[in-house]
Amino acid sequence: MNDKHTGVQRLGREAAREPGRVHWMELFFDLVFVVFVGQLAHGIHGDPGWAQFGTFVLLFFPAWWAWANIVSVVNLMPGLSARALGVAMLAAMAAAGVMAAAAPGAFGDRAWAFSLGNAGMRVILLVLWLYKDRQQPGPTPWRIWIYNGGTAVLWLASSFLPLHFAVVLWALAIAVEVAMVTIGGRLWAGRAAADVNIEHASERLGLFVVIVLGEAVFTIVSEVSADWNAGAGIAGALGFLLVALLGWAFFQYGTGMVTAGLERLQSRSDFTGILQTTLFLPFLLVLGITSIAAGIATAIPEAYEHLPLGARTALGGGLALFYATNGLVTLRYGQPMRAVLPWALPAIAVSLLLIPLGAAVSAAALLAVAVALLVALTVHTEIAHRRR
Repeated sequence: MNDKHTGVQRLGREAAREPGRVHWMELFFDLVFVVFVGQLAHGIHGDPGWAQFGTFVLLFFPAWWAWANIVSVVNLMPGLSARALGVAMLAAMAAAGVMAAAAPGAFGDRAWAFSLGNAGMRVILLVLWLYKDRQQPGPTPWRIWIYNGGTAVLWLASSFLPLHFAVVLWALAIAVEVAMVTIGGRLWAGRAAADVNIEHASERLGLFVVIVLGEAVFTIVSEVSADWNAGAGIAGALGFLLVALLGWAFFQYGTGMVTAGLERLQSRSDFTGILQTTLFLPFLLVLGITSIAAGIATAIPEAYEHLPLGARTALGGGLALFYATNGLVTLRYGQPMRAVLPWALPAIAVSLLLIPLGAAVSAAALLAVAVALLVALTVHTEIAHRRR
């Protein structure tokens, strides 16, 4: 009886965590990154040029890479308690919050704060990886010090340098991390692939996409609220349908494919494939969704006007990127080309045709064409699934 009572007390002191499921604190942490995405997305509203698109991508990747690193270390630490995870997530939220607040001026007077936020994130990752190595010693502990310790020093040093020197250190830090992950995945592919928790990885990615799509819906609602008229209502409704159909495609067909595809890659010890489909290609997917939301946001107040070239590029290019990424992921998971190309190539082609078409039709009409494209693809996918 005493043993049972002691066990209950111990359970109360140690918050339970199920390694295969995403913890609430991880979702809480994701909210800061969605704020970061929202901050950067404002830069591609309206009529962005190549400089604005380039700035968006260049600032978004360091944030995405930091998120991917946090996700990876938690995935590989099944013994991490819920309490320790919560402390790590709160600390990471603080660092990510600094990055998000500095993002609008990261290539200006807030570059030092953006650097400090990234340095803080690497210190947190360093502590987590060292903790993991203490619990499960690896063959090359020096990699941890270079991967997070060395890059933390680079980010910290960049906070004291002029912008043109700081950017060089930013690029060097990211290049070191990407190169070490890629090379390490090739050298120790079997062990690395076996350690990945597939259930956690697939659920983590799906829930993050939920939040990004939610940010797109929030943007649409905000724009309709700010421009309260019939045209804004029509464009907002079409924009909502567009985002809803993207969500339908991803969650009805994509999430199940993610789990099965990752399991297939893991069975082949294809750690490179796991990295590509959980870290690199999802970056392009989120980039596409954010660009689509920016194009919709520009269309709502100008429903009866022609969209400017930058907004048309964000909308059509974002859709093309969304479908191209899904096609690449599907192929990487082992699906044959004859099953992927019949839907991927037409979807990408029609998406890109929206860019010149927008010069001839109104913003609302362009959104209607985009919705028609997604409806056609959804019907095609539904029929294919029913036949199988």
